[in-house]
Amino acid sequence: MANKPIEFNFPKGGIFTIILLVVLLIVFSKSTVTIGPGEGGVVFERFGDGINTTKTYGEGFQIVAPWNRMIIRKVRQQSISDEMNVLSINGLEVRVNGTIWYEPEFNNLGLLIKTKGEDYERELLDPAINAAARSVVGRYTPEQLYSSKRDVIEQEILDEVQIILKDQYLRVKRVLVKDVKLPTTIKNAIETKLKQEQESLEYEFRIAKAKKEAERQQIDAEGKAKANQILSASLTDKILQEKGIEATLKLAGSENSKVIVIGSGKDGLPIILGNQ
Repeated sequence: MANKPIEFNFPKGGIFTIILLVVLLIVFSKSTVTIGPGEGGVVFERFGDGINTTKTYGEGFQIVAPWNRMIIRKVRQQSISDEMNVLSINGLEVRVNGTIWYEPEFNNLGLLIKTKGEDYERELLDPAINAAARSVVGRYTPEQLYSSKRDVIEQEILDEVQIILKDQYLRVKRVLVKDVKLPTTIKNAIETKLKQEQESLEYEFRIAKAKKEAERQQIDAEGKAKANQILSASLTDKILQEKGIEATLKLAGSENSKVIVIGSGKDGLPIILGNQ
């Protein structure tokens, strides 16, 4: 017996239903997006006015029309690092390596992308940082850049960047100058100068310390001399005789002493000889 081919009998409208389900599945997949943690989204309306600047979508599951596109960008604090060549106040080329922390304004993300494009860091942030760094570094000498002015420079660059980016929907929160690289000869000269200044300060400290010690000894000697003068002025002949008599009586009362009085000594004091 010949095998009969298997026949599938679809109900009326079955094929249409399957096609409809497939189309709906595709439309649904095109209409849903998930915005991750620390991100925000704005809708690009293909048949409208482009970027919708009135609403920024937050984290989570979102639905958009399938003919539109959701542009997702990070809206949390971010950082970028850069190294640039700038000129000091005396025209010396200095290489500055720094990091800047920034974040887009969440509610104005649509305006930021519409006016500056999706790559707004390159279009907006990089030029602002370079302009601010060149303006600030150009006020200082290489020695100031290398040593004592780092925190001041950071604050001045931050102030300059914030002025440049005012009303640009992008907030710069902090600037860090990680390294300032000078030509080797200039760097060595600065380090030698700083070392000599440190040695000079140490020498001045030792001199000041020795001077204070000499003054202390002089004051101490003067005090002792004055005390001796006061003591000498107060020791009259009668006081000395009285003290001598007291000492003689103490010696006479000692069991180990043998007293021999021969006439009288100077100032009428007895002479004591012998000791056992």
